[in-house]
Amino acid sequence: MLTSTAGGGNASMILLLLAFFVLMYFLMIRPEKKKQKKVEAMRNALTVGDEIVTIGGIMGVVVNVTEDNITIETGEDKVRIQFKKWAVSSNVRAEAAEAKAKAKK
Repeated sequence: MLTSTAGGGNASMILLLLAFFVLMYFLMIRPEKKKQKKVEAMRNALTVGDEIVTIGGIMGVVVNVTEDNITIETGEDKVRIQFKKWAVSSNVRAEAAEAKAKAKK
């Protein structure tokens, strides 16, 4: 009789752990992957003239885009700085357009 109750306890423990992992996937892993895909799409869609902010907080206008790099122009003195695409934090112009579209709805 002891073996039959222990077997049922193990099965319920496995189901509980499986349910926990499924819950963690839907609450943590899946939203993070969606966010990463959105950021990657934003970085790949950068074009000349976009106003961006880097992860270091530098703001500027994109003047050149290559496969892995972007060149931005900052300030009144027209300083040009080259960055890797992964250093782009946000596209100010695209975010403003999204906010305007949401406001219309």
